Amino acid sequence: MNNRRVVRIVAIILALIMLFSVFMIAINALTASAVTQAEIDKLKAQKQEFQRQKREIQSRINTIEFEKMSEIARKQVLDDRIMLIGMEIDNIIETIEFYVTLISEKELEVIAAQEREDQQLYKYKKRVRDMEENGVISYLEIIFDSTDFADMLARLDFVGDIMHADEETYYDLKRAQEETEAAKERLEQTKLEMEEEKLLQESMQLELEERLDEANALIEAIEADLESERALRAEVEADEEKIQREINKKVEELRRAQEAARAAAASSAASRVRGTGQLKWPVPSNGSVSSGFGMRMHPVYKVYRQHSGIDIPAKHGANVVAADTGTVITSAYNSSYGNYVVISHGNGVTTLYAHLSSRKVKENATVTKGDVIGLIGSTGVSTGPHLHFEVSVNGSRINPLLRL
Repeated sequence: MNNRRVVRIVAIILALIMLFSVFMIAINALTASAVTQAEIDKLKAQKQEFQRQKREIQSRINTIEFEKMSEIARKQVLDDRIMLIGMEIDNIIETIEFYVTLISEKELEVIAAQEREDQQLYKYKKRVRDMEENGVISYLEIIFDSTDFADMLARLDFVGDIMHADEETYYDLKRAQEETEAAKERLEQTKLEMEEEKLLQESMQLELEERLDEANALIEAIEADLESERALRAEVEADEEKIQREINKKVEELRRAQEAARAAAASSAASRVRGTGQLKWPVPSNGSVSSGFGMRMHPVYKVYRQHSGIDIPAKHGANVVAADTGTVITSAYNSSYGNYVVISHGNGVTTLYAHLSSRKVKENATVTKGDVIGLIGSTGVSTGPHLHFEVSVNGSRINPLLRL
């Protein structure tokens, strides 16, 4: 008798521990899941907006006016479409990452639901064993032991409560089983949605490659024609000088602002931002350069052109990082440079990152060496994904390799 009582007490303690662990797992999983699902819904809304903008751009491309545009203007429209495709791919990748987290949470939900079901099954089986041992006889003993009619009615109510509790135990088990099945179905549905996103990513990647080929073909066609190539290079050189003047102007404005901040003993970040002077390679790669600084010859017409920076080949969408700590003084799009970012590092040193597929920083932002500022692309006058990287010292461009 004492052994049975000890076993019963231990069983109750274990059941309570199991119930508490199930409760905590369920609460944590459900709380995190609600937040993650909201993030997924937000990303899906963004994706729909990207798709709407892509349709608008495609409708422009399909018009007669597009054919009448200059080659550079047409390239800019194509760049806009490519940028949106890239943003949509980034959106899909982020969505998949959320789905991975959500699947982990759904798996915890299944575990919690299964443990609740096991707990209910344990209670149900225990009650069935008790009924097998005592059964109807125990109910009759309770009734026949009554002292009078009123006592018998009270005992009948008591027996009814026991039978109702037995019924509830059965239905609790059924509900727990249904919850387990529902949790498993939600898990499978989430996995299915993630697989759909993966298929969409593959499709979008193929579309991106097709559109990049189309944009590259346009620039190659321009460069294949001598007159078009001359006009193109003249425009690029004019843009280079214009951008350098803007850089010099903004550097001077930033210098004055920093001097004013220091004079006023301000504690602003701008007054403290200074680079180390030693530049970091801006693209995670083996340090290869496809086109160096200085004069380079056109492959067809054998005409020398000035190249104001170095070209670093990299995979489309690869990270571009700040070569040194500094302040972003430009984050914009230009028909020649495409998406480009300029960072002032103090002491008259600036770096420029061009042909980006997208920009990750805004003007006046403070960046630390190694921070991601954009992604590799082929926007502007560019054929093939690469980074055009420039370094200027006191308003004059220098060979970046001298500082890397």
